[in-house]
Amino acid sequence: MRRNSAVSASVNGFLSQKFGRKEDLVESSYMEVEVELTKGCADLEALLSDLDRKLCDTIGVFGCRSDQVQVRLSGIKEGLIDLTSSITIPQHGHVHEEREEEEGVLAAELPALAKEVARIDTIRAYAETALKLDSLIGDVEDSVSSSVSGKLKSSSYSVKSEENHPKTISYLKEIESILTSIAKIRPQWMRLVSAVDNRVDRALAVLRPQCISDHRSLLASLGWPPPLSGSNLMNTSNTKPSEFSNPLFSLKGDLKTKYSESFLSLCNLQELQRRRKCRQLAGHNFETLIRPPLWVIEELVNPISILAERHFSKWVDKPEFVFALVYKITRDFVDSMDEVLQPLVDKANLVGYSCREEWIGGTVASLCTYLAKVIFPRYIEALEKGGPDEISSNARALWLNLVDLMISFDKRTQALIIDTGLLMSLKEDETLQRVSSLSVFCDRPDWFEVWAEVEKLEVLEKFKPALEKDKNWTSVVSDENKSPVICDAIVQNLSLLIDRARSLPSVMLRAKFIRLTCGPVISEFIDCMVHRCQEAEGLTALTDDDALLKVVRSINAAQYFEVTLMEWCEDLFFLDMESLSEEAGSKFIFHEEISRLKDFRIEWVEKISTVILRGFDARTRDYVKNKKQWQEKMEGYAVSRTFLDSLDYVQGKLSKLEGLNALDFVTVWRGVANGIDQLIFNGVLLGGVKYNDCGVERLDVTVSVLFGVFKAWCLRPEGFFSKLHEGLRILKMDEIEIRNGLVGDKEKWLKEKGFRRLTIAEAERLVKNRVFEG
Repeated sequence: MRRNSAVSASVNGFLSQKFGRKEDLVESSYMEVEVELTKGCADLEALLSDLDRKLCDTIGVFGCRSDQVQVRLSGIKEGLIDLTSSITIPQHGHVHEEREEEEGVLAAELPALAKEVARIDTIRAYAETALKLDSLIGDVEDSVSSSVSGKLKSSSYSVKSEENHPKTISYLKEIESILTSIAKIRPQWMRLVSAVDNRVDRALAVLRPQCISDHRSLLASLGWPPPLSGSNLMNTSNTKPSEFSNPLFSLKGDLKTKYSESFLSLCNLQELQRRRKCRQLAGHNFETLIRPPLWVIEELVNPISILAERHFSKWVDKPEFVFALVYKITRDFVDSMDEVLQPLVDKANLVGYSCREEWIGGTVASLCTYLAKVIFPRYIEALEKGGPDEISSNARALWLNLVDLMISFDKRTQALIIDTGLLMSLKEDETLQRVSSLSVFCDRPDWFEVWAEVEKLEVLEKFKPALEKDKNWTSVVSDENKSPVICDAIVQNLSLLIDRARSLPSVMLRAKFIRLTCGPVISEFIDCMVHRCQEAEGLTALTDDDALLKVVRSINAAQYFEVTLMEWCEDLFFLDMESLSEEAGSKFIFHEEISRLKDFRIEWVEKISTVILRGFDARTRDYVKNKKQWQEKMEGYAVSRTFLDSLDYVQGKLSKLEGLNALDFVTVWRGVANGIDQLIFNGVLLGGVKYNDCGVERLDVTVSVLFGVFKAWCLRPEGFFSKLHEGLRILKMDEIEIRNGLVGDKEKWLKEKGFRRLTIAEAERLVKNRVFEG
């Protein structure tokens, strides 16, 4: 007879003995074989019981001997302590040499003896701990195996199995307490811990499915999940129907006791798993791991979600009904989570878990699963029908409507948590993701980018026509910031996009959404301003007042928008993103856009100043070349008509530019003042002109007129014409004072006289050109 490797040797031997020939199959009585097998099983069970009794006796004897060893070791310790004390006490009187030698020998051997005693004590402790752990894990394995075998024999055994779960879990908790103590006090025993952990893992791999299976059977007997058809849950209004019935509120008597025990068993088992994970990950950053959902709430959510999906299939084109039903289910059962289940969770010492939060998170997770599996693929397909470069407006509208529904749903469901005072827990991204339907984008960055693209296209489609209307650029919002109406339009559109980003459950996603949507819109706005300014410059080189005003309005828009973005960046919403950017080594959200706006303003403000200075220079060339006027006697009005016309030109241009915002207007007139200062000083004062007394007086009057023009925008214009002012002071000084000052330490003399802008070479040239009369 051929033996099968899967059958044990004893069974093969029995079969070979009874059925060695074909005739034995006919002649043998099945009753005899059954009786013989039954007798063999009984003998084996008796032998197993005898072995178990002997093992218990052996353990008892070992325990007694261990106690005796402990007592004797304690006696040895006390003797050693007494011996050490007698050695350390100083001896008085005569001491024999032999006594000293004996004490010296004892003192030398004492450390070795103490070390040996400590080693024996450690061995004893290890043996006791290992024995206790072996006993406990044996009880756990026996309980688990008996539950499995009992269920195989009879389905009614589940009641007895449920009663064994609390006892088994208590054994596991005791084992975990011992292992935690070993990990802290005896880290060198990690092999023992590892061996026990392996056996506990095998036991838990069987125990947890048993507990969950028993809990599901009990839930089914309670009538969970309740039917969704009829008028109870399908009524999606904001008021609860009077006939609404919650099975959790209907629990009474033995049924309530059984459910509470089963609930606590699962909670205690989850808490045990948490403690084991904390011990095993000690020294690592295990807090960053995602906290697992509450098992007992998952068992409530899963069956009701399966029922709900049957209704969802009818509403593929009506997602608003899907969100309404999920919210209705979430809201109608949330009170029972607080009143019925939360006390049980607290009793199980599951710290940090809120049944309300877990219930809402579970229903939202089931909604996200359906969205990811059914709704979003259909919407993606609709968007792709228009081609890669074109997205139909209808598909965009459907997508945006879906996002609106998700945002509205999240606000309503999160209000169920916030209204109970659990606001602090919602600050964590992890918790937000669990109670937000928008968390579907966390796992699908491709869908997230599609959403951002749709939002960007929608804003640009509305915004571009407004950019092309001149009326939006010529009309001013307020006299304070002098920004054109177009600025309000772009700020409103960006605010809408930022509000969308606020709904996202992750700081990283918010930052990414703003970069993908707001960034391109701002770039489009900056490009439009640059184009308008370049167009004005190309037509008239900014010499025409209308072209100049066109540039002024763009600069005002840029300045207002730059200030707005900087104010936004100071908001806590953006500061969170900025801290995230710093950790990632990148720049804050609007850094690039603010830099572009600032560079744009600086560039075109400088161009305006350059245009005015160029016109002033062209009008004063003859005036600068006329060197004889500084040696002529002053008669009547001493200021040149040419110079007055040039100042009139500058004053007229700056008056036109008073429509510029205050910050940039100051920059313009200061730039013009600095340019005129350089032109007059280099062209007239250092132009090789000889100044007599009349020439100095004429120059003084001319400079006074120049200062008078700029007094309209500052109190002390001489501070902005530093070269011209100090050069005139040099020319007005007495001959003796100048000669004496430039003989010694020239640099020191200049500083003492308050000349801060003139160099020694410039001062010497001015003195050289001064002609003193008489």
